[in-house]
Amino acid sequence: MKSSFLLLPLILLFLGSCNSDNNNSKQSDTASDAVVNVYSHRHYTSDEKLYKAFEAETGIKVKLVKASADQLLERIKMEGENSPADLIITIDAGRLWRAKDAGLLQAIESAEIMDQIDPLFRDKEKQWVGLTYRSRVFVVHKDRIEGLDLLKTYDGLAHPKFKGRVLVRSSENLYNQSLLSALIAHKGEANALNWTKQVVENMARKPKGNDTDQLKSVAAGIGDIALVNTYYLARLMDSEQNEEKTIAKELKIIFPDSGKYGAHINISGIGLLHHSKNKENALKLIQFLTNVNSQELLAEENNEYPVNPDAEWPSILKAFGDFRKDTLDLNDLGKYNTQAVKIMDEAGWQ
Repeated sequence: MKSSFLLLPLILLFLGSCNSDNNNSKQSDTASDAVVNVYSHRHYTSDEKLYKAFEAETGIKVKLVKASADQLLERIKMEGENSPADLIITIDAGRLWRAKDAGLLQAIESAEIMDQIDPLFRDKEKQWVGLTYRSRVFVVHKDRIEGLDLLKTYDGLAHPKFKGRVLVRSSENLYNQSLLSALIAHKGEANALNWTKQVVENMARKPKGNDTDQLKSVAAGIGDIALVNTYYLARLMDSEQNEEKTIAKELKIIFPDSGKYGAHINISGIGLLHHSKNKENALKLIQFLTNVNSQELLAEENNEYPVNPDAEWPSILKAFGDFRKDTLDLNDLGKYNTQAVKIMDEAGWQ
């Protein structure tokens, strides 16, 4: 399994490709410019629409750099106090914790921002806040439901009855790492290791592909249970391709809930960087992205759940039904990531 340290060659290539952009940013981005510099791991058209709307409303230009969270964090560290970045956006709470732990963030001192975000989706020390959230759930085939009553909890996925029936992404996937981090926080490392070993035993094939591939493989009969994020099934349901809509109709979502803790959740989130040179503009953008209108657009176009409790859910998410969310401190997804990766290695999760 690759560690972040092994990403150095890729990071250097990334830095080189962005060098021109970086130099231009250093020359033009001062505290007096009407600009906010965003380093983002997200790549959705909904985000681009919101940035354009923010620019039209405020006159503040959003300058965007896209890469993986690990690449962006390494770039921010290497740029140091000369970094032009004001904000970092990640698709995983664990990477926000990593930025916080490295001293790259500062507190978001804005009561207006905090008041419009559910406390579950913001750091207690105000170092980051959520933009959207999702749950990692089971999706099964409606016609192959033998034994599925055991899937009331994540423990159920490890039951021997599901040997050869489970479809998952690789251990390099952040979503799987964060789910296992949550299980470590709840159950301890020994129990998490046993769970992981049994899940590996239950896999229908060697992990490959993204969450959509797991869903299509359930429909194709390669396995019976996919471990995926909620929005992947919603995308199939909302697809412009009839074939994907037909596949979605064959599938059913199950939210695990043990009674002790609910379904695992993770966030896309945003942090204000320590060396931000456009802090006021950055705060305005965070406030804009978490207001009701922006939250409803993110939910409607990406089928992600809004972190603003006043934002209405789109019809597809309403059709999934409400569910009990795990209230674990999302910083734990980062705190236990190293242990999660080690456990996956030991258990043979490729």
